[in-house]
Amino acid sequence: MTSERPSPTMADVARRAGVSHQTVSRVLNAPQTVSAATRLRVHQAVSDLGYRRNSIARALASGHTRVIGVVVDELAFHGPASTVVAVAEAARQAGYVISLDPQDTMSTDNVSAALERHVDRAVEAVVVVSAHGWAGIDSSVADVAIPVVSVDGALGGATASVGVDQRAGATIATRHLVELGHRHIGHVAGPADWPQAVERRAAFLAALEAHGLRPGPVLDGDWSARSGHQAMHRLLGQHPELTAVVVANDQMAVGAYRAIAQSGRRVPEDISVVGFDNIPEAGFLSPPLTTVQQDFSALGREAVRLVLAALAGEPCPSRLIPPRLVVRASTAPPAKGQTPTR
Repeated sequence: MTSERPSPTMADVARRAGVSHQTVSRVLNAPQTVSAATRLRVHQAVSDLGYRRNSIARALASGHTRVIGVVVDELAFHGPASTVVAVAEAARQAGYVISLDPQDTMSTDNVSAALERHVDRAVEAVVVVSAHGWAGIDSSVADVAIPVVSVDGALGGATASVGVDQRAGATIATRHLVELGHRHIGHVAGPADWPQAVERRAAFLAALEAHGLRPGPVLDGDWSARSGHQAMHRLLGQHPELTAVVVANDQMAVGAYRAIAQSGRRVPEDISVVGFDNIPEAGFLSPPLTTVQQDFSALGREAVRLVLAALAGEPCPSRLIPPRLVVRASTAPPAKGQTPTR
């Protein structure tokens, strides 16, 4: 039986080249500090021996692994998934990679354990993408020695944080319908335990009040197309005077479209619809969906910028990123005779 030949070490290279271990290290990591002749001898020894640098060991020794940990829940949904992709891309552009640790639910115990795993992996910082109404991050990071940035969680806590301005998104969606002339506007909201849904609902009602309109009817969904279909069916049955609806995400808007068609109405001739998220399919619905676009690329860039600022010891103020309204063919002025007085 033959034994496997051990991999050559840096000490082997040093002996082969007739230089010190430190000189080999300088050639490999700071070649400009070593003469051309010495570099040539070291590289020849590296080639002769088939030496491969242990990048992990080198990173651990230097304290710079160029890895950012990511903890995320609800990864099946468009928003969290898009945010993680954006963080990964922004990290790549900054010369980092991500280490992903998805969670079924966010809790202090789960996130504390995930942060501990990331610390064990020697990541330089962690981004926590908290989608589902969990605001306990401050207690989880209390004893963590590396920077932690939260995305779409509770802004303004002990961690650096960034999110999309949910209130601004729902406000511009509602204002768009009011400016088209709609006076009876409903809302298909997201789950009441999601902060994004709570913010969008509150902004919808506030926008109606700001325009002197009565509060529109609100029914909750669960972000799924099925729940959007059920909520829209109930809204139309209970409030036949509705001429428009703000739907808290595009998946529920897909279900709302079907309920509207089943009621014998048309979008936008009888009911205008505004969604939220601008999923890739939104522009291919019939008619194409007017929706609020969250800038996930900006969200990812800002999260990584906060990470880099924290690593550099710079200030990391929390920030909300403004969304924008993408106007398509699902919204129009109400039909003649559909515009009652306020």
